[in-house]
Amino acid sequence: MRAGVFDPRAAVLLAVWGGSWAVNAWLASLPRSRMVAGVVAALFGATLIVLWELIVRLYAVSPVILPAPSAVAAQFVNSTPILWADFVQTILKGALSGYLIGCGAALVTAVAVDRSPFLQRGLLPVGNFVAALPIVGIAPILVMWFGFDWQSKAAVVVVMVFFPVLVNCVEGLKAADPMQRDLMATWSASYWQSLFQLRLPAAMPFIFNGLKIASTLAMIGAIVAEFFGSPVVGMGFRISTEVGKLRLDMVWSEIAVAALAGSAFYGLVALIEKRMTFWHPSQRSR
Repeated sequence: MRAGVFDPRAAVLLAVWGGSWAVNAWLASLPRSRMVAGVVAALFGATLIVLWELIVRLYAVSPVILPAPSAVAAQFVNSTPILWADFVQTILKGALSGYLIGCGAALVTAVAVDRSPFLQRGLLPVGNFVAALPIVGIAPILVMWFGFDWQSKAAVVVVMVFFPVLVNCVEGLKAADPMQRDLMATWSASYWQSLFQLRLPAAMPFIFNGLKIASTLAMIGAIVAEFFGSPVVGMGFRISTEVGKLRLDMVWSEIAVAALAGSAFYGLVALIEKRMTFWHPSQRSR
């Protein structure tokens, strides 16, 4: 647009954004409640989608560059069987199995580290090194080791989630108040009695913090690992092949599935955390 030339398309976009901003500002002034917070978030998201649609339509953006949300929604509906098969392969088989194995192994290892000064000095530095390795470096190796099916993707997820959860678990096991630990010792409690009745409950906020971080890492790891070899199904496989065909609406449909699955997974972990750590100050204030 040249200087001094009025662009009605930009005016439409500004009007939509300004109207949404005004409504959200009014809602934010109301007494705080979950319903108001949900409406504000939904309105903000809807505004972004409307602006996206308008930008694509008004400026005739090529679908190869950015498809309209309506085109993505239509492709989503028409490709439901394919999207479901990809979801099962990547999320349920690869990400979820790797998440459960990696987080379970991290919790068991954290207890071993807590009992062994040797592991504290030896394993944790190695864990920091492994956690810093790029996924694009380890994924091809694990695909060659475990094959092209979901097992190799689960192995990548295990590597990605293990050490973040381990570090949080180890720190959490140190969170119990020293006076409470001394009281358990005064009562002649064994290590395992102290662990299950005092230290593990006190570590729950730390453990769930690691589990929430790992929930997003698991999705990323499973999808990226499929770029390096997979059967003819899976979200990573579909994204890489559809990009080659310039079918960006299908790519965005896969991204939408990944976003919904990741949000639902994170929300489930957060809900379990709220039920199990209701006594913690961070939960009481919500």
